[in-house]
Amino acid sequence: MKEIAILLTIAASSIFILGYSIHMLIGGLVEPETEKWIIAAACTIGVAIVLFMAWDIMKQRRLR
Repeated sequence: MKEIAILLTIAASSIFILGYSIHMLIGGLVEPETEKWIIAAACTIGVAIVLFMAWDIMKQRRLR
């Protein structure tokens, strides 16, 4: 259970840092609405990648 809490904390902070880094990269170069859409798309892709990694961890744990 402790391991799950650590992984969830790391996943949430990773997604937050992803969104913030995109904001810092394009925040003034594009319209605010466009920036929000780009951040939302990137965070959605990031969540999908994190979910895939979590699935892979669970799959690897079952094999042992």
